[in-house]
Parts: sequence; C-alpha cells; structure tokens
Amino acid sequence: MSTGDRIYTDVKTIPKNEVGLLLGTAKYKDRARKIINEYYQNRINAAAALYMAGKIDYIIVSGDSSMGYSEPNEMRNDLLAMGVPSSKIFMDNAGFRTLDSVLRCHDIFGQTKFTIISQEFHNRRALFIGLSKQMDVVAFNADDGNQYMAVNFREQFARISLQTKKRVYTAGRWRSGSDILR
Repeated sequence: MSTGDRIYTDVKTIPKNEVGLLLGTAKYKDRARKIINEYYQNRINAAAALYMAGKIDYIIVSGDSSMGYSEPNEMRNDLLAMGVPSSKIFMDNAGFRTLDSVLRCHDIFGQTKFTIISQEFHNRRALFIGLSKQMDVVAFNADDGNQYMAVNFREQFARISLQTKKRVYTAGRWRSGSDILR
C-alpha cells in the first residue's frame, strides 16, 4: 500500500481537512535541563501553521498521559501559546502508540477524513494504518531537525512490528473522548 502520494510538505498544497491529528512525543529531550525535543517543537509548529493557513479547523492532540506528565496537555498549552483557540483543540490522553492514536481518531472522535501531523518516518506508518482501515487520510511532514538518526532504529522496528501483524486491530480498552461535529 503506497502512502507517498498522500504526504505533503507545503502548507499551500495540502488539501483542507476539518481535523488534524497531531501525534504526540515527549516535549523534552532532557526535562531536568529543559532541552526541548526538536521533533516535538516541529510538530507544534506544523500544526499551528496548518491551522493558521485554514488547512485544518480542529486539532486532536493525541499522546501518552501515563508517565507522570501529559503529552496532550503540553501540546495543547503550546498550541494555545501560538494562537490556536482552546475551542479548536481536543485532547486524546490515550494515544499510547501510533496505532491507538489513528484508530481512536476514527472510533472515539468520529473522524474518517483527517490530516495526520508528524515527521515523515512517522507519517508513513500512521497513513498505512489509516488507509488499511479505509480512512481518507493525508499527512503533513513536520521538519525532522537534527534527530533523524537517533530514532531511525526505533522506527524501523515499529514498521517491522506493524507489518508482521496479521491485521490492524481495534483501539483496545481505552474509550474516552469527544466527538467533533459527529
């Protein structure tokens, strides 16, 4: 299943979708020294740019909240600081994995057509999941920054793991969230 024709890098050329799904990652590379994770900051910048350009109307911030901090809450706060209104941001605190985030966008938030926002290596996997479940998804690539090599091994493992599954399964036991114009 090819995902290449659904990946965009230019805000001007990506089609408009009502909803953007911002995939989570840790805000800090080093929380104690407050060193920001470039992937995180570039995803926030990309989501805000899409919103400000009118390419998405709502943003679902999806990530993990089980590790003593909340990725969705941090993303929400940073999007608010960039001028995205709180009424346009929906939180998904059970996006523990890419699979969970994509399936929950459909199953919990009622979306079948949306824009995935992350880095290219991550977007390819998220698109594969959405397309295999007959969702009409596109993706916007946030900049990689200087960290690509640091996560390349993890990403290759995640792709192999996804490919070896017999089917893409449903979102599991976490069932909370708000519908967006359902």
